[in-house]
Amino acid sequence: MGRKERREREEKRENYATKRSSEKRKNMMIAIGVFAVIAVIVGYSIWIFMNMTTNAPGAPEGAGPLGSEHSHAAMLVKIFGDTFDFSLPAYQIKTSWIHFEGGDGTTVHKHATGVNLGFLFNSMKLKVDDKCFIFQDGRQFCTNEDYSLRFFINDQEVNDISGYEPMDKDRILIVYGSETPEEIQELLKQVDTQPIIER
Repeated sequence: MGRKERREREEKRENYATKRSSEKRKNMMIAIGVFAVIAVIVGYSIWIFMNMTTNAPGAPEGAGPLGSEHSHAAMLVKIFGDTFDFSLPAYQIKTSWIHFEGGDGTTVHKHATGVNLGFLFNSMKLKVDDKCFIFQDGRQFCTNEDYSLRFFINDQEVNDISGYEPMDKDRILIVYGSETPEEIQELLKQVDTQPIIER
């Protein structure tokens, strides 16, 4: 082998090594760029989630960020003596802010400050105001000459419940019918002894 051929071979090796090194550097820079973009997107998503406020989709007006509170309240709804069953799938976790969950229909779970019972009922396609309890199918149970819609929070009767923000360990009773004071006392005892499931 001549000197010229050896030099050409060495130059080819050097060119090949330089070219491979350049390709590796280029691929490394692309990978670093892709990972940096992914890190920024993930970081921004986490920041948005941690700072969700009333601007978050579906947020109740005046609510704090998700996670600003985690409280539980017992609820009992009686209509003509029958217990309204919130354990059915149609009433389970309709919003992250306040809901019934885990197949339980007696414990209200609230996950943010400033969330009221009106928002809970609206999320389940129910309407409750000071006069009427209205079902999804349009059936209405309204105060009239014969029957009354009544609300109790921690054994105290209140006029309206829709604007009430439940607090931890509250006991809430909603009754529609013509119950006697003795029957109301029995229902209050029932809601007072109802277990509150904390998850």
